[in-house]
Amino acid sequence: MRSSRLARGGLLASALLSILATVNAAGAQAADGTIKPLDAGYAESIALNGTAAVTSDRGDRRVIALTNGSFKQAGSAWSTSRVDLTASFETTFTAHLHHGKPGADGIAFLAQGAGPRALGGWGGGLGYRGIARSVAVEFDTYQNTTDPSSNHLAVVLGGNPDRHAALAESSIPLFGKPFHARVRYDAGAHNLKVYVKAKGSPEQLLLDHGVDLARSAGAASGWVGFTAATGDVTARQDVYDWTVDAPLA
Repeated sequence: MRSSRLARGGLLASALLSILATVNAAGAQAADGTIKPLDAGYAESIALNGTAAVTSDRGDRRVIALTNGSFKQAGSAWSTSRVDLTASFETTFTAHLHHGKPGADGIAFLAQGAGPRALGGWGGGLGYRGIARSVAVEFDTYQNTTDPSSNHLAVVLGGNPDRHAALAESSIPLFGKPFHARVRYDAGAHNLKVYVKAKGSPEQLLLDHGVDLARSAGAASGWVGFTAATGDVTARQDVYDWTVDAPLA
């Protein structure tokens, strides 16, 4: 079912960049450094490509809808603030991959040096195939030829989802119900850890992989964000409550 196409600065003070959370009263930045997009100003914080859009749920929480349930879609969303990829960082988010049975194809969190307009292939490309200067953590819900299952995580280098640098079966369902993820990069140890948890369950470490993030992204500073795709099987693929704790560049 899968075919894909390729559709500087110095270190600033560490800041907590909260891209998507419940929208509060109009204030540009909280005292603790948390930055939140305003009702009409999220475009200043997020670069959207392909089918990606920002919507609101019933609780007035802003959600990145990477795909909307149609066929052969690809979407990406990047923080417009570049982060220092030579430094340690942590990101957390909630994902809800839903509608369609089975659903496809999944989402990926990326750190990349290609730019805020980066968007890769649909279907098994998960929206990042062809983004060569990148490190992807994928949450894959469809078993393509090179995949171990329809419910796995992987670390992928060089924008090629057919080659996995690290693999893990997910201990929780990635499709159907929201799940929480935490990705932590230790720059000193060149180590990437990925944790997941379902609502009401303890967090579990699923991936622990050695990688030089800046080298693999081909840049000392770059963009972080998400991609997702559908093919001949579809899903709505949403991300919300996204935070990034990283030195800005």
